[in-house]
Amino acid sequence: MQRRKLGALEVSALGLGCATMTPFYGDPDPDESVRTIRRARELGIDFLDSSDAYGNGRNEELIAAAVTGHRADYVIASKFGNVALQGGPRFADGRPQYVQQCCEKSLARLKTDAIDLYYIHRVDADVPIEDTVGAMADLVQAGKVRHLGICEAGAATIRRAHSVHPMAAVQIEYSLWSRDVEAEILPLCRALGIGFVAYSPLGRGFLTGTVTTLDGLRDGDARRRMPRFQDANLKRNLQLVEELKAHAASQNCTPAQLCLAWLLSRGDFVVPIAGTSHVRYIEQNAAAAAVRLSADTEDALAHIFAPGAAAGPRYAEAQLARLGI
Repeated sequence: MQRRKLGALEVSALGLGCATMTPFYGDPDPDESVRTIRRARELGIDFLDSSDAYGNGRNEELIAAAVTGHRADYVIASKFGNVALQGGPRFADGRPQYVQQCCEKSLARLKTDAIDLYYIHRVDADVPIEDTVGAMADLVQAGKVRHLGICEAGAATIRRAHSVHPMAAVQIEYSLWSRDVEAEILPLCRALGIGFVAYSPLGRGFLTGTVTTLDGLRDGDARRRMPRFQDANLKRNLQLVEELKAHAASQNCTPAQLCLAWLLSRGDFVVPIAGTSHVRYIEQNAAAAAVRLSADTEDALAHIFAPGAAAGPRYAEAQLARLGI
């Protein structure tokens, strides 16, 4: 597996998103999730992504169980501040005292002395980002966190955060059907030496070709509330996936592998974190690192998935308005 740099932090070129190992889209098997994390290490994927918001901390506990005896072989990222996902009254919480409390709890759940990469999961519009990052920097000084990151932030906020303490990584949704970051955020990260972590690189599973109807998603699946999976939007987006499948076949790979290979080709500072709780899929995803896109395929994907090609916004409008602050 290739290696890449997120700032000064070295990680595998592909990471493993662990959110779906606790109920998010469905009801995953925890034993299979543990096997997936351990198989990832065997495949050279050492970068694990979690948050205190995933399963209200249970995701971090699962990771702790999976890496027992091999903590040093993994780079563990976690996050704080996405209180809306935890059912809280606020959208985000970036208060300095809250930062400290969350870190202590995450350290305990992860059963580790230090978190390798610690993100503010959502920017709190009511707290200056300088105050939030200042508290995060204190955690680095105390040895409880090694590197810092920020999620779903706008360019100005990223600059301000980076001026307080170097950001190792910016994490924002990025895939063939979500390309907004290409206009301003990716060039900014490149210029500042910040790594870019692409979450939902497979379009929340849609770009794999395995989601064809809304009825096929379980009750409680978060995608049931997302605009791109609704009615006319779904019909249009399925047409895009059919074209993706054809080009994947021409490259002798799966649609998921083609999506990941495309992201890896966007720059050596881009690290996709495809989420799965299944061994067979982590094995397939790992193989994407060896896929080389032909010039014809590059051109075709650029045309099919031109920015704005996907029908519907990636989140509901009210939620989307709170991102990119």
